[in-house]
Amino acid sequence: MKELKHLNKYFKKYGLKLFLGVFITIIARVFALVMPSYIKNIIEVVERYTSKELDKVQATELLTEYILIIVGAALLSGLFTFLMRQTIINVSRYIEYDLKNEIFDHYQLLSLNFYKNNRTGDLMNRISEDVNQVRMYAGPAIMYGINALTLFACLIPLMFVKAPTLAAYTLLPLPILSVLIYQISKIIHKRSTKVQEYLSSLSTFTQEVFSGVSVIKAYALEPKINDELVALAIDGKNKSMNLAKVNAWFFPMMVLLIGFSNILVIYIGGKQYINGEIESVGVIAEFILYVNMLTWPVAIVGWLTSIVQRAEASQKRINEFLKETPEIVNEVATSEPIQGKIEFKNVSFTYGDTEITALKDVSFSIAAGETVAILGKTGSGKSTLLDLVARLYDVDSGEILIDDHPIKKHNLTNLREAIGAVPQDAFLFSDSIESNIKFGKHDATHEDVVQVAKNAAVHDNIMGFAKKYDTVLGERGITLSGGQKQRVSIARSLLKNPKIYTFDDCLSAVDTETEEAILNNLKKASKDRTTLIVSHRVSSAKNANKIIVFDEGKVIQEGTHNQLLKRKGYYKELYENQLTDKEN
Repeated sequence: MKELKHLNKYFKKYGLKLFLGVFITIIARVFALVMPSYIKNIIEVVERYTSKELDKVQATELLTEYILIIVGAALLSGLFTFLMRQTIINVSRYIEYDLKNEIFDHYQLLSLNFYKNNRTGDLMNRISEDVNQVRMYAGPAIMYGINALTLFACLIPLMFVKAPTLAAYTLLPLPILSVLIYQISKIIHKRSTKVQEYLSSLSTFTQEVFSGVSVIKAYALEPKINDELVALAIDGKNKSMNLAKVNAWFFPMMVLLIGFSNILVIYIGGKQYINGEIESVGVIAEFILYVNMLTWPVAIVGWLTSIVQRAEASQKRINEFLKETPEIVNEVATSEPIQGKIEFKNVSFTYGDTEITALKDVSFSIAAGETVAILGKTGSGKSTLLDLVARLYDVDSGEILIDDHPIKKHNLTNLREAIGAVPQDAFLFSDSIESNIKFGKHDATHEDVVQVAKNAAVHDNIMGFAKKYDTVLGERGITLSGGQKQRVSIARSLLKNPKIYTFDDCLSAVDTETEEAILNNLKKASKDRTTLIVSHRVSSAKNANKIIVFDEGKVIQEGTHNQLLKRKGYYKELYENQLTDKEN
């Protein structure tokens, strides 16, 4: 139960509602206890009538009175049971809401390394299926648990007061049941954990398959993927069946033991009535009703145990992620507005998951408002540099200065709000094109959206769609071509109008003519804005104020287009090769 202690803060938050729910539960059960006593009284009235102690009128009056009391108690019990569910079950929904928000908020704080090391399906399963299992503990388990405890607390003493010997025999199977439940619950806990882990694997597998369905179809891998899913489904079936087999023991065991208690009531109670040890056959009927009232609470013990074990297994998985600490910490609450000056001083960085050193002792300076092109071979550290500017990672050694202040001294939110990033792999959401462009600036007007779309040379494409800017994109923008996705992503960045632009090879999927038009528009739009352009094309770099060439994580060349053409090296070779390709 130690994992479930995490929920104590929510129980405290909704303590008043929970207390009210528990109070209502107790009242509902007390009214439910009225019926057996008055059933006994009704049987005694019949006995007294048959023995001529009561005449017909007296018997009828008493029967009517007792029946009205039973009906009234049943109606009140039903009303309070309804109120009980409205309080305690509602609290479980509030806790579910709060817990999901807590997990999601924590997810957003975690660094990129966390997402590299954990699969999307597993993240989704913990915030959905695992939280649902915890909700069952926070609501139904508490409600039925209090219900059962109230009945045990009220009913068992009452039975011993009315007929101690009969009560002892009636309750004899319960300790046996408790021992069996304890043994089975340990097995349930282990198997529940395996089932939850399997559900994460299934979510991950299906999410990856659906996201990569175009690749699967292109390589005709449907049979292979189907075989993998069948194998996964069989594994899940086996784990679920193993859990179901254990759970299947509970209710038959309850029915058997309760049935045995009923037989004991009839046999022992009958003998006591014959021997004159109990005053009326009504006592036997009363005890049979008591035993049947105990049937559900006793049966529920097994179900509650299963819920608690599942909830603990799920909360343990949730806690594992909630205990993850963000690698990137916002060290300051406020910060001066970002102007855009960037300086790298002997910066080195190694990825923790792969141990690949992306940058080695890198130093350069970019003045506010400058446009700088960053070129180099694949894997030379260009994209890593942009990630470090946005502080998606922290450097291993050296220092990054923004406006002459260490990057860690800037408020993280202010820093990232001042950056308009266009990643190498343009990501679009399953929403309208206009909503995707307005992602970084929700209060923008439609005219603003159209203008940036024109600057990104994607307006004409959008107008060719039937619903134009209201066109809803598929997952990850699959509706659009690669070039269109890149240009919508550029438009999104332009609309934000930040102090720093970072374009990570975002024109690789467009033709040179469109590239030239976009670059000219970018030059106007990014005036007085610091702009970093990562590219493999000289055409994207030639008009920059400065060009920095990387190779194996190091700066090997730096200068303007004309300066670098006068020197032997990577840039001149790249220019000559691309010029030759263009002429051919």
